[in-house]
Amino acid sequence: MRILLVEDDRRVTAVMTSMLQRRGYEVEHAATATAALAAAPCDLVLLDLNLPDGDGVDVCRTLRARNEHLGIIAVTARGEERDRVTGLRVGADDYVVKPFSMAELQARIEALLRRAARHVPPREAVEVGGLKIDHAARTVELHGRPVSLTRKEFDILASLARQPGVAVTRERILLDVWQTTWSGRHTLEVHVASLRAKLDEPNLVQTVRGVGYRLRTD
Repeated sequence: MRILLVEDDRRVTAVMTSMLQRRGYEVEHAATATAALAAAPCDLVLLDLNLPDGDGVDVCRTLRARNEHLGIIAVTARGEERDRVTGLRVGADDYVVKPFSMAELQARIEALLRRAARHVPPREAVEVGGLKIDHAARTVELHGRPVSLTRKEFDILASLARQPGVAVTRERILLDVWQTTWSGRHTLEVHVASLRAKLDEPNLVQTVRGVGYRLRTD
């Protein structure tokens, strides 16, 4: 699971990064609004609203507009009711006021990820290039040719098809398909290799080095 930590305070960054890494998360850090908006794809953002080069509210609004499924937790010293309401209205899924308990933050992260795994509804059918995925019927066609997939292979393809053309992290796929971020990367790689062989178009599911996979759109 890849987390983007947007925080300009070095001490807070060091403590939170250590805590998150001990719990198995991969952490990318951004100290400014500019860096946050330029960061690589991730599964969840912990967002300080007080940033040296901009307002975190604007960052939150932009990230939400880019990806409706991205988990965002505002982690900030702004504790007034109007601040909390604004943060939630512009797209944050949750709001934590500093100082906070690491145990509480961890619990909120886990709760958000569980909700995301349960409630991202697949579209009934997706067509990408010559690929057609029917979620309701759980069938796949490539250029009109039926492709027989196992349950896991179908779920991996469906996870990628939620955001065609967008890099999806390995951890996100593991959560979608296996409902865990347990580090079963070898298992995922084996299933992706089998999926590519059955599609008989190896470059359709592209590897994004250091991140995960992407469904080609052309």
